Amino acid sequence: MASRSRRRRAANKVPDGSRRRLPMRLLLPMLVLVALMAMLMLRGYVHSEILADHRIQPEAAADKVPEKIIDGGPVIDTRSGRTTSLRVADHRLVLTFDDGPDPTWTPKVLDVLKEHHAHAVFFVTGTMASRYPDLVRRMVDEGHEVGLHTFNHPDLSLQSKKRIDWELSQNQLAITGAAGIRTSLFRPPYSSFADAMDDKSWPVTEYIGSKGYITVVNNTDSEDWQKPGVDEIIRRATPKDGKGAIVLMHDSGGDRHQTVQALDKFLPTLQEQGYEFDNLTEALGAPSAHTQVAGLDLLKGKAWIFLVSASNNITGVLVVGLAVIGALVISRFVLMLLLSGVHARRVRRRGFSWGPPVTEPVSVLVPAYNEAKCIENTVRSLMASEHPIEVIVIDDGSSDGTARIVEAMGLPNVRVVRQLNAGKPAALNRGLANARYDIIVMMDGDTVFEPSTVRELVQPFGDPKVGAVAGNAKVGNRDSLIGAWQHIEYVMGFNLDRRMYDILRCMPTIPGAVGAFRRSALERVGGMSDDTLAEDTDITMAIHRDGWRVVYAEKARAWTEAPESVQQLWSQRYRWSYGTMQAIWKHRRALVERGPSGRFGRVGLPLVSLFMVIAPLLAPLIDVFLIYGLVFGPTEKTIVAWFGVLAIQAVCAAYAFALDREPLTPLISLPLQQILYRQLMYVVLLQSWITALTGGRLRWQKLRRKGTITAAPSQPVQHQPVMDGRAAG
Repeated sequence: MASRSRRRRAANKVPDGSRRRLPMRLLLPMLVLVALMAMLMLRGYVHSEILADHRIQPEAAADKVPEKIIDGGPVIDTRSGRTTSLRVADHRLVLTFDDGPDPTWTPKVLDVLKEHHAHAVFFVTGTMASRYPDLVRRMVDEGHEVGLHTFNHPDLSLQSKKRIDWELSQNQLAITGAAGIRTSLFRPPYSSFADAMDDKSWPVTEYIGSKGYITVVNNTDSEDWQKPGVDEIIRRATPKDGKGAIVLMHDSGGDRHQTVQALDKFLPTLQEQGYEFDNLTEALGAPSAHTQVAGLDLLKGKAWIFLVSASNNITGVLVVGLAVIGALVISRFVLMLLLSGVHARRVRRRGFSWGPPVTEPVSVLVPAYNEAKCIENTVRSLMASEHPIEVIVIDDGSSDGTARIVEAMGLPNVRVVRQLNAGKPAALNRGLANARYDIIVMMDGDTVFEPSTVRELVQPFGDPKVGAVAGNAKVGNRDSLIGAWQHIEYVMGFNLDRRMYDILRCMPTIPGAVGAFRRSALERVGGMSDDTLAEDTDITMAIHRDGWRVVYAEKARAWTEAPESVQQLWSQRYRWSYGTMQAIWKHRRALVERGPSGRFGRVGLPLVSLFMVIAPLLAPLIDVFLIYGLVFGPTEKTIVAWFGVLAIQAVCAAYAFALDREPLTPLISLPLQQILYRQLMYVVLLQSWITALTGGRLRWQKLRRKGTITAAPSQPVQHQPVMDGRAAG
């Protein structure tokens, strides 16, 4: 036992001896999720979506109910073992209002009562009192009495004593939080006259009395809930022969305009007949039913009201967020579908050209850091290029022999440049300084090109206004589930996005896996910068601001090795997300500048911020409300809405796959991708926000590669003639 205990303690410690802690990137999202679900659960409870019981007990025998209760008055006192009932004196009316407070009708009822100097008793439910505490406070301040009507309005004859206690205590907690009082008055839901008491409801009444409450039913029912008309409500609410009465009315539960109108006529009419409208204890000549609350109980009540208010506010914000994300998602899909179609028709029409064919040699830069498993495949794919190239492999301080592998290949026109580890931007700048030609192609050390990739990638430079070209990056290792999901993301998101941004002339990113630049454009903006972790996004935005066009070449395909584990995917997307935020912040001045920079700032930056930062952060709201709707309802509408969103995404994805001439088979996993993958991207983005807001900095992270992509799919690599030259170290 002792040895196992020591092993457990050791397992919970990191090598330096300190205890292992949950990473903030996991802890904070988990806390946010728990808090969010707690707020939604609280809202569901307060809105009677959770624990609500709408069953009603059928009529039962009444042989166990004392006759003096059945034949007695509407006020039933079973406290301390008593079995008594009371009536209201003649010419005294106690108006009672059930089921409130309602934000629309209760203020109108209170206004009429105040105008005619009348008091009443409001039997409030805990759900409504929790949501509208100001109205409960107004009732008490204006001299009315408040009574319990349970929290969720269940038939208590069907409930356990534990549930009854819960309904009473929660109802009392809400009243305490709203008005700082406790009340001794109680009215059971679905109650009627005293002679309707039966063997099911009487034990509940006795139990309620043992808890210190007086049960108040009624002996005059206006039946205003049926909306029989103002005159009929008045007729039913008027007692005969000057008798006193407890009148049942409602200030909630639906449209109560007839009740308000009837009340406005009823009060002055009966006051002229000598009736007084008092609260219950005034009518009975008894001490007030209200007791002031202080100390811990008051704090508990205030805390409850605060939490309910917070849950409603948070839910309201979430609903707004859901509306925003819905609008963003639909807007993005509409834009992508329309503009990507325009782009495809434009570049595929017969006779289309960017300008004169580009045939001059280009320099291909391959930054490499510990790419021993991939670099040979990468370089050999370049040797099959249909366009004349020179290849410069920049070894950024690799420790796995990457440079030696390339040198040992002995390929013509392939050079290796070594440098101490300084990061990808520095490696690219070093390659640029060693490049011979005016067009620079950049690719990653784990990527393979098709023979036509370089040729297709550089043709847009026939237009002298083009400063950079984005290629079509594809996932090569798509045989795993994570790879398939990334394949969907690359085809559906990245490439449709690039078509859209091309038309809008605000493409935010040249992918590091396959992109080309005009040397003069790079030099004018100062080359690659290490100010951000997304150097490809940074340089693209800089080129836009310098007045160059950035376009998309769909036929310039490159096959890259996507991360194959959740941890690796996390690291990659964390760097991308945080780097994108850094780039947006770095180029924020474009929002107020003139010329090309201002155009990009007022078109490109808002679109990138909305579609790449805000929308992914809000996207999980769709799934949160899916879960909430499935559990608490309306289930059918929730399912239909979620499948509607999924259908829109499926149509968009199918269209994207068709444009890229990809088989639709991977889309089978689209529903699962939308549920699981989106949550991962959300947590990554949330972590990026945390890092940004706390001023943290990340280092460029190297992903572990397996070298599984040896050649472009269905494109076997064959040696083709390249420019004369020799390998250099």
